[in-house]
Amino acid sequence: MADNIAQSHYAAPGGLFEDGWRYVSDNIRASGRQPSSVVAGFACAWLGFVLILAVMPLPAGLSWEGKAVLAVVVWASIMWVSEAMPVGVTGISIPLLLVLTKGLAWTDNNPPMATAFAGFTNEVVWLCLFAFMAGAFLQLLKLDRRIALAILDKVKATNAGRVVWGFFGVNLVLALFVPAANARSATLLSIVDGVARLFGDTEEERAARKMIVIQSLVYGAMICGMVIMTAHLPNLILVDIFGKANFKLGYVDWFVMQVPYLGMFVLTQLWLRYHFRASKVAISGGYEQVHKMHQEMGPMSRAEWLLLILLIGGALMFALGKGSPIYQLHQYPLGIIGLIGIMILFIPGLFPFTWKEVQDRTIWGTFLLLGGALTMTGAMSKSGLADWLASGIQTAVVGHSWWMILLIMMVGTHIIRIGMLSNVAAVALLAPILFAMAPKVGLHPVAFTMLVADTDSFAYILPTQITAAVIAYGAGHFSTADYARAGWVSVLIGIAYGIVVMTPWYAYLGVPLWDPSAPWPF
Repeated sequence: MADNIAQSHYAAPGGLFEDGWRYVSDNIRASGRQPSSVVAGFACAWLGFVLILAVMPLPAGLSWEGKAVLAVVVWASIMWVSEAMPVGVTGISIPLLLVLTKGLAWTDNNPPMATAFAGFTNEVVWLCLFAFMAGAFLQLLKLDRRIALAILDKVKATNAGRVVWGFFGVNLVLALFVPAANARSATLLSIVDGVARLFGDTEEERAARKMIVIQSLVYGAMICGMVIMTAHLPNLILVDIFGKANFKLGYVDWFVMQVPYLGMFVLTQLWLRYHFRASKVAISGGYEQVHKMHQEMGPMSRAEWLLLILLIGGALMFALGKGSPIYQLHQYPLGIIGLIGIMILFIPGLFPFTWKEVQDRTIWGTFLLLGGALTMTGAMSKSGLADWLASGIQTAVVGHSWWMILLIMMVGTHIIRIGMLSNVAAVALLAPILFAMAPKVGLHPVAFTMLVADTDSFAYILPTQITAAVIAYGAGHFSTADYARAGWVSVLIGIAYGIVVMTPWYAYLGVPLWDPSAPWPF
C-alpha cells in the first residue's frame, strides 16, 4: 500500500510548492514512519543545534570548540531518538558538522579532515566490517540456521526451558562470528519464530512463546554480546576510549573481564521462568519436530565447511594477537586481521556469491553509525566537553560512597534510555562523560565506565529501547505490556548484578572501582 501511495503521489500534477505537506507526509509514510514524529524530530534537532551554536552564551569553563561539539551532540541525539534521519546518515553527518562548526579546531585555515573522520579510519571500524561481512556469508550459506538447529537438536529441546537454554548456546556461538545484538536477533528471528510456533494456543503455551522469544532474541543476544569484544558494538567504543588513555584491552582480556555476565542469564531465566510459569510446557510434537527440521538441512556443503574453518581461524587470530595472555602469535591490530579476513572471503571461486548479495546483507547503516559515534566521542574529549559535562554531573553524586555513585548513575542511565533506541548511540554519548567523571569522584575510570555503560545494554522496560527488542516484538508473540512487566525486574537484576558481582570481579582482576590509582593489570 505504501508503494501505491508514493507512486500515485509522484504522478499527481501540481506545482513545486503546491500541497507540499501532503507530498512530504506521503513520502515519509511510504518509508514506514510517522510524518508528525519524524518532522518534529528533524525540526527539533536543527532548532537545538542553532540555539546552542548561535544563541546560547558560552558557558563558564567551556571552550568555543566544546560549545560547537555540544551543538552537534544534541543534534545527533535528537536525530537518533526520533529516527528523523537514518542512523547511518546521522553518523556520517557528525564529522561534517564538526568541520563546519569548527568544533574541531582548524589549522592555518585548513579543516582538520583527518581528525574529523578519524572514527572511520579507526581499526575497530574495519574489524566491525569484517564481522558484518562474515555474518552476511553465514546468512547466504544458511550456516547460521544450521548452527542453531544443531544446538537445539543436541540439547534435545522438548520443552520451553530447554529451548531457551538451547538458544542461549546458539547466541553464544554466533557471538563469535556475528557482531551486534540486532544482527544476531535478525539472524535468529525466523528460527526462533518457527520453534515458538511449535507450541499451541493455550494460555500456558502462549506464555511459553513469550518467554522463548524475549529470552532468545533480546536477553540472550545482549548478554552474550557483553562477553565477546566483537559481538557488541558498544564494546568497540569502550575499547577505543580506553586504548587512547593507555588502558589497552585485548580480545582475551575483554573476555576475562566480562565472562561473569553469562551468569546473569541464569538469573533472568529464573525470573522469566517464575513470571511466565511456562518452563515445563512441552513442544507440540516433541523433540522430533526440532530433529526433523535439522535433518532436512542435509549434510554440510564444502562452502559451509570452508566458511566455518575461516571463521574459527579468524577467532583464533583475534585471540592470539599482541598482548595475548594465551600465546602471542602476531602483533597485528584487530582491524588488520579483519581486513585480511575480508580479502580471504573474496578470493575468486571460494564462495558462490556476488558482491551485490553480500552488500545487501551487510549492515552499512550501523557501520556508518559506529564510525560517526567514534568521531563524536573523540571530539567530546578533545574539545573539553566531556570533562565539562562530567563536572556538572559530579555535583549530583559528590560525597556519596562508591556503590551509591554507581547506583545513581546506573538508574539515571536507564531513565535516559527510555526514549532512546540505539544502544551504540547511547554509549557513544555516555562513555566519554563517564570516563572523564570517574577521577573527579575518586573512581577507577575503566571500571566505572564499563559498569555504567554495560547496564545501558540491559534497557528492558520498553521494546523500543533496543533494536533487538524491536525485532523480537515484530514476531508478534508478546505485547508491550508483557515485555514491560517482565522487563522492569530484569533491569533491577542487571543493576544489582553489576554492583554485587561485576564490581568485586573487576577488583579481583586488579581494576578496583574504588581505587583510581591501581596499576593497570593487562
